[in-house]
Amino acid sequence: MTRATIELGNVTPHNIKQLKKLNSVVFPVYYNDKFYKDVLEAGELAKLAYYNDIVVGAVCCRIDTSEKSRRLYIMTLGCLYPYRRLGIGTMMVNHVLNYVERDGNFDSIFLHVQVNNEGAIDFYKKFGFEIVETKEHYYKRIEPADAHVLQKTLRSKEQRNGTHEENGKENKKAH
Repeated sequence: MTRATIELGNVTPHNIKQLKKLNSVVFPVYYNDKFYKDVLEAGELAKLAYYNDIVVGAVCCRIDTSEKSRRLYIMTLGCLYPYRRLGIGTMMVNHVLNYVERDGNFDSIFLHVQVNNEGAIDFYKKFGFEIVETKEHYYKRIEPADAHVLQKTLRSKEQRNGTHEENGKENKKAH
């Protein structure tokens, strides 16, 4: 039996409809046209996951600069049910982790997960994410409406302020 090929590809105007269809199947939330317009401009922050050339998953992120920090927000990361537990989600999370590591200027990565989605919560905890707060009534039109905020901290406030050296290297500010 030959091994399956799992790879990530860019989201383009030619395949954005596949992303829309995938999201409509995987997530209980509807994403509007602005979401998809932003995804098309996201570059490396939006990827489709292919299993033997079939789109089975996707990850879409954006950079969030609120709260006096630079954070990466995972808007969506999902995989069709029959293709779960094959390493596709792990590949997508690793893509995100590699992106923030190469960039070197993120304080944390965060996302929202419906409070009853224990599978997703356990999945993200394997990568060092932790529940940092619970937002009541975060979702509209789905139950339960509450969401946990999961976060993986990359730099502490002290490191952001330049009072610590990070991994033995000085923090360099981008100009």
